[in-house]
Amino acid sequence: MNRICALLAMLLLAAIAPAWAQPAEPPAGAAAAGVPPAGVPWESLPGQQQQLLEHYQGQWNSLPPQRQQALTRGAARWLSMTPEQRSSARERFQTWQRLPPEQRALIRQRWQRFQSLPPEQQRAVRQNFRNFSRLPQQQRAQLRERWMHATPVQRQQMLQTQRARRQQHGR
Repeated sequence: MNRICALLAMLLLAAIAPAWAQPAEPPAGAAAAGVPPAGVPWESLPGQQQQLLEHYQGQWNSLPPQRQQALTRGAARWLSMTPEQRSSARERFQTWQRLPPEQRALIRQRWQRFQSLPPEQQRAVRQNFRNFSRLPQQQRAQLRERWMHATPVQRQQMLQTQRARRQQHGR
């Protein structure tokens, strides 16, 4: 059961996680030359990764190379986690599984939209999230409520005010 939970958490991380779960960059010139990404031979996986991914052994060679690479990176990340990190990942996976499919789809869309932002905008979003997370719960609830009831023009003004504050503070 523990191995199943580990596999499920690792797969979730590979499916929705940040950059480490994304397909590897092809070698320079490979994309231009139309060279497909290389698969990962099962025999080349370290023993612990093979154990963790044993569910896939029978179909490994038929998986797309990008999927093999994502699973391999996910397994490596899982194996590098502390027990506390693994426990946290399991909890996040269980929370994810309880979400309705529509909400999971919305989260995936938002993640893809975030990934398409320029690096500077991604940093700003992350910083805003960190700042928001540090606020007391009551203040976060008030800001959420204000945002939800704001018109598009008011939202734009709120964002501009935030940018101006950031620039004032040299961030």
